[in-house]
Amino acid sequence: MTSSLHSPPISTTTITAEDGGATGFSDLHPYIIEAHILTRLDGPTLASTSCSSATLHHLSSENHLWSRACHSTWPSTATPRISHVISTFPDDGHRTFFSQSFSLPSSENKQIHDLESVSLTSLRSTIYIILSNFFSVCLFDRNRKQWIIQQTNSIANRSSSPPELISAVDIHYKNKAIFSNVQETETTSSWFQSSPFRIDMIDPKEVISTPIKHPSDDDTCTNLIEHMTLSWILIDPIGRRSINLSSFKSVSVQRHWLTGEVQVRFTSILTVDQKRGHVQCEIVVTCGGSEVGEMQVREVSLGVEDMDGTHLNGRESLVILQKVLEGKRGNGAHRGEIGRKRYKEFLEMRRERKEKKLRREGTLDSLCVAFGISIFVAFWCFLFCLSR
Repeated sequence: MTSSLHSPPISTTTITAEDGGATGFSDLHPYIIEAHILTRLDGPTLASTSCSSATLHHLSSENHLWSRACHSTWPSTATPRISHVISTFPDDGHRTFFSQSFSLPSSENKQIHDLESVSLTSLRSTIYIILSNFFSVCLFDRNRKQWIIQQTNSIANRSSSPPELISAVDIHYKNKAIFSNVQETETTSSWFQSSPFRIDMIDPKEVISTPIKHPSDDDTCTNLIEHMTLSWILIDPIGRRSINLSSFKSVSVQRHWLTGEVQVRFTSILTVDQKRGHVQCEIVVTCGGSEVGEMQVREVSLGVEDMDGTHLNGRESLVILQKVLEGKRGNGAHRGEIGRKRYKEFLEMRRERKEKKLRREGTLDSLCVAFGISIFVAFWCFLFCLSR
């Protein structure tokens, strides 16, 4: 009795070292490479593999591989709305989307750039971003044996402000998703333009239950610092661009002494210009405890504030976010460490700015007091001269 009547014929011809050769990776059937090897790789590794050769690049360009990588990294991308938007991105969508969303907003701080290039892993991710962007607009023609540039319409859309922004947010705790949601925000109304910029992912009366035990003291809050991660992907569906505004790991965790609510903060420090300096995209996750002691997610919001702590309105924030969407990107291999470092530097710059402002105001107050005293003395001297 045969062991399998329906299995496909398998070639038993192998080349061994005794026969004068050895089986190489290139000898594997393309289906085996694609179905059993490439499907097990994460996004950065898949991109590095696609840069190895023209054959692997062709096999790694399959959209279902990048769709799997996006869905496993960010579960919110599996929603119909996000899937449709990603399908409009260049190069079948998912590979370009992963390249843009995995990257880090570029910073002009030299110290941060030094941190981004300290390891081979970071170097690999940097090469991955550059080559993925290259492959997103180029196609290898095997017949002509040359790279052909694909024309896209993304350049034509750069000058116009996006009429709509889509937020895809995912929160993980110990590598398990505890929250995923998608929110669409229109940007053309006068209310959005003039009001403080804020995007809420949860309705005020809604709470999201989690299997996590709510922190009962400051010591247990350290678990949130180490194990909670967040991704906030901001998508411009018209311009077909995306950017991840989260530091991935939290930069601070605060517990209210009375209510017991815990606020977990994630940030992204963006460079605006020399006049305004930097702004902070602050993501706040507010968690409370249920009656049975489980942690509930009560608020997930995004806001933008400058170095003086002033919340920017929608018009100002939209200009900054559009610049970031169109700007340069860095590698996201050490997003958590870089995010915390940028946050500390931002707080230091804010402290120095505040001290400088206080010194300037103190000097101005001293000059005003001196001027008043001089006027007072001059007035009495004038009266003394008249009395004589």
